[in-house]
Amino acid sequence: MRLTTKGRYAVTAMLDLALHEDQGPITLADISLRQGVSVSYLEQLFAKLRRSKLVESVRGPGGGYRLAGGPAAINVAQIVEAVNDSMDATRCLGKGDCQHGDVCLTHYLWTDLSARLRDFLGDITLADLVSREDIQHVRARQDRGICSSQEVVNLERII
Repeated sequence: MRLTTKGRYAVTAMLDLALHEDQGPITLADISLRQGVSVSYLEQLFAKLRRSKLVESVRGPGGGYRLAGGPAAINVAQIVEAVNDSMDATRCLGKGDCQHGDVCLTHYLWTDLSARLRDFLGDITLADLVSREDIQHVRARQDRGICSSQEVVNLERII
């Protein structure tokens, strides 16, 4: 099992949305500034998240993205699966042809691990993560260190 950068960044971006949902639609530029992920990479991820109905896009001035359901309705497994990240620990991707077309000695061990991982991540919602004190501390640090894209536009107008 390998959780790729794609899955990690998707979870991070969705958590960022959940943490800032009270501010209305959030732009990918804002997420990019806070999380250090390029806007073009976020665009690719959000296209998949939108197709999976985990986020909604809001067009026009003040537009951006918001969670399609509340933070309690979206779990980490859904996010990882939405960006096509595999939670399968087997080398054969669960097909059972790991050893010259047959099941290998440890196939069922890795299959069980995959199921437990999926269950574990399925039991963690964005609301669970938002309520964690350690995550709130990171949010506060990020919010102090970064201006929103709207604030940057306002500052540029002043200058």
